[in-house]
This record gives sequence, structure tokens and C-alpha cells, in this order.
Amino acid sequence: MTNDPTPAHDDAPSVHRDDLGRRRFLTLGLTGAAAATAAAGTVLGAGAPAEAATSGGTLLAADEFDGAAGSAPNPGIWRFDTGAGGWGNAELQTYTDSRRNSALDGAGNLVVTARREADGSYTSARLKTEGTFTAQYGRIEARIRIPRGQGLWPAFWMLGADIGQVGWPACGEIDVMENVGYEPAVVHGTVHGPGYSGAQGLTASYTQPNGAAFADDFHVYGVDWRPGSVTWTVDGVARRTVTRADVGSAPWVFDKPFFVVLNVAVGGTWPGSPDATTRFPQQMTVDWVRVWQQS
Repeated sequence: MTNDPTPAHDDAPSVHRDDLGRRRFLTLGLTGAAAATAAAGTVLGAGAPAEAATSGGTLLAADEFDGAAGSAPNPGIWRFDTGAGGWGNAELQTYTDSRRNSALDGAGNLVVTARREADGSYTSARLKTEGTFTAQYGRIEARIRIPRGQGLWPAFWMLGADIGQVGWPACGEIDVMENVGYEPAVVHGTVHGPGYSGAQGLTASYTQPNGAAFADDFHVYGVDWRPGSVTWTVDGVARRTVTRADVGSAPWVFDKPFFVVLNVAVGGTWPGSPDATTRFPQQMTVDWVRVWQQS
């Protein structure tokens, strides 16, 4: 999201089911690849096969968003950032923990909804695994259908778990997927750290060759994150790799635990404000989030 998350930073159709076969949850709640297979802080369920050839690794953790329509995302995994204040980017929305802005749809999806309220203000949701789950290395993926429209800014990203101690950008940020509404056929991935944050972040952009809008369908967005490197993938295809060498003399701050963030921002310095063409409500639909240990 290329932002300083300090404001309000607290702890507070049918869908195609692809590679894993049956529905399941795995253990979430510990740091790192090895810890994820040990005794866990939060046990959501079990019984998944350990291997899945389609992602070339061992499935460590997943949220498949099963649950009754209108129910909250699992509180053992997801917490909320709430409030307004622009979030470092002059964003317009107020983030809430209301079911109007984030809820399961009863069909195995999490739906994050950005709304224009009766008074002309905007609300949305920003969910995070801070305090419940961190990963260090692996393949981190989510299957998402993004919203559309001028001024919309959906994102799937990660922040260094030490943000409370060192602040941003020293904590590091890995943007797995961002889209701004005026570029419907383009998604961006970026890393931010000291000396290469904000507009100076190291970015990988991918444009659909047929010009189709990413909002037209679900796509799988991911990073293959290893010691000293981050590779962005879209629908399982590698798009760009950045390495420790790419940051030069600046610190490489990505060899430590990170937590996951999902949100839809409205407005801001990058996407601009909604205009007369923007239709509300707009929804980001998340089919699943999965963390793989790469072989």
C-alpha cells in the first residue's frame, strides 16, 4: 500500500474450487515454516494433504473462508485496523469492523466492501493477521476478484511484524498485489524498505496481454519469498524477481517474519478520488489465502 500505517494502527456467482479438492483449514498462529508444523497457538482444523504439486511445496497454513453468510472472518486469524486519517496516502475511507464492510458470503469467500454512505463519506475494511499469524519465507498466495472503478485501491500485502518497534519503512513492506481503478488491466507488486519506500519502492507491474480487466474474474496473486529474494507471480507465472543486490547499500529488511493484510482503500494520492463513473458499493472477493513452504 506504500503507506505509513501508523494512523489507527492497533491490534484491535459460484466459485471454481481448484487444486486442493475438499474443504479444509490448517494450523495458523506461529512464525516461520518450521513452527507452522509444530504445536500451534490457533488451531482451526486439520486433515489436509501435506503436498500439492500445483504450488510445488508443502501447504503450511490456509484460510478458505468457510462459514455462514454474513458472519465475521475468523477472529482467530483476522484482526482489524479501524479509523480514518488518510493512512499516509490522503485516503478517503474510514475503516470499520462492521459486517457491512467485511463478511463471509456463505459460499467460501471473504467479501470486503467499500461503500459510499448516505452523507457522502466512504467506509471499507482492512484486515490483518498481526498478532495471530506471521510467515517467514514461502509462497504466499490468495485467489481474489478485485473491485473496479476510478478511485478504488484494493491490495493484498504484508508488513514486517516488528513494525511496532521500528516503524515504517524500517519494518519492510511486501505488496503482493495492488490495483488502482484507472488501470483496470494492470496489477502491481512492490517492496518497500529504508531508502526505497513510497514512490521509490521496487516495483513489478503486470498487464494482461488481452487488455481484460482484472476485476472480470478471480486471479491468483502470490510471492515466492526466499532468503534474499522476492518473486511476484500472477496465476502461477513468475513476473519479476528482486534480490538483495537490487537495493544496493540500503538495508534488505525481508529476512524476518511478516503478517498479512487485505484491504480496499478509497481515494488517495495514487488512485485519485472516485468520480461520477464510480459505482458503489464495490467488493473485493477473496476465495482463499494460503501459505506454502517451498522445496
